[in-house]
Amino acid sequence: MIPFNYLGYFFKHFGSVIYPKEVLDELCIFLEQLKGEESVLDVGAGTGVMSEFAHRCNSNLKYVAVDPAEGMLKYAPNYAQVHVGMAEALPFEDDNFEAVLMGESLHHFNDPDVAMKEVVRVLKKDGKLFIYDFDFGTFRGKAICTMEKLLGEPGHFYEVDALKKMLESHGFKVEISKHKWRYTVSASL
Repeated sequence: MIPFNYLGYFFKHFGSVIYPKEVLDELCIFLEQLKGEESVLDVGAGTGVMSEFAHRCNSNLKYVAVDPAEGMLKYAPNYAQVHVGMAEALPFEDDNFEAVLMGESLHHFNDPDVAMKEVVRVLKKDGKLFIYDFDFGTFRGKAICTMEKLLGEPGHFYEVDALKKMLESHGFKVEISKHKWRYTVSASL
């Protein structure tokens, strides 16, 4: 298993370089739907890289970061409220967030189906979901999956059509954009 608890410094200083500009642009477009001081949950936040990018797009939102690795969360931005927790058992009340973000975290969840049930539970009516991850339908996506599985990670990578079906089974309306060997998902309940 990748020792994320000890990699916070590395991810804080180098993790953001793998986010392509078009992904960041799509994140900003996604966040334009939110007005005022809505709450946004970053699931599998790590050091809060996705929250940092989101904050650049919309600094009025309330950011909450959850991750099982306390050593990663200690590098989260100070404007994000941090919680140690798993995606499969989110430590929040029902109907609590207007949006959920997942930046390169979905493939690390032990049980993505249970995690999506939790996301639906904590999202408010008409809640939104943004995902950025690697496309298993590409050579690079398969290579990353193989490498992570060798390191003991769950490696739940999806081809975009399979991910779309899984999200739709949880009640989401889904739009997926492909970016070479990566993708973004903009979904709503």
